Amino acid sequence: MSAALLEIEGLTKSFGGIHAVRKCTFSVPEGQVVGLIGPNGAGKSTVVDLVSGFGRPDSGSVRFGSEQLIGKRPDVISRLGLIRTFQTPREWRNLTVMDNLLLARRRFADESLWRSMTRARRIRRAEEADRAEIRVILERFQLAGLKNELAVRLSGGQKRLLEFARIAAAGPRLIILDEPMGGVNPVLGARIGDAVGQFAAEGAAVIVVEHNLPFIERTCDQVVVMDLGEVIAQGPFAGLRDNPRVVDAYLGMDLSHE
Repeated sequence: MSAALLEIEGLTKSFGGIHAVRKCTFSVPEGQVVGLIGPNGAGKSTVVDLVSGFGRPDSGSVRFGSEQLIGKRPDVISRLGLIRTFQTPREWRNLTVMDNLLLARRRFADESLWRSMTRARRIRRAEEADRAEIRVILERFQLAGLKNELAVRLSGGQKRLLEFARIAAAGPRLIILDEPMGGVNPVLGARIGDAVGQFAAEGAAVIVVEHNLPFIERTCDQVVVMDLGEVIAQGPFAGLRDNPRVVDAYLGMDLSHE
């Protein structure tokens, strides 16, 4: 097992007396793909929001590497190398595909205007290097022919691929994918699975929140199962089929390989 990159301990969140998450505890090792599954209302989306800074827990801790994430804004967390997606792809609609990827690099996000003016030559060289790397990423996701197309004109499947290309351009340490298989066809689904595997092979950790259990089984090294805000099981998918709490949570749904 690799060292834990993300450690969630005792995470708890209530909304008006309703316990959305109760003492949620699990870890995500470097270079592994971890599935986060459970029926609707299990608390998965709330956990993702709390980890990525879009909500604040009532108690508990979220440690990412050496950083405590509780209280940090989403933009600060993303600059630390934790990138999340949403169920519906989000892109800079009126920018080209190429510009979407260039912005994802954020190489000079902390540069002041004065330093940028005095280091124009260095910045120009770095931007040329960025463009060369992005052209490789565009080829990887079969978007090279659309590099000058406005993102708003892409199809739903192309927007999903653009989302994954932006992740690759950002070079994150941890990626949280929120239902990446939602509404995609089998061909695109296979490409998404390949992309997830490559992210992990390159050293990133990946959390996949997904209802498509065959995809989870094919893609994930470990699976965390939630129900009613609690973690009820964790381990390889194969070991979950005979777990009575997991079967009960899914109301008898067939957890066997399809």
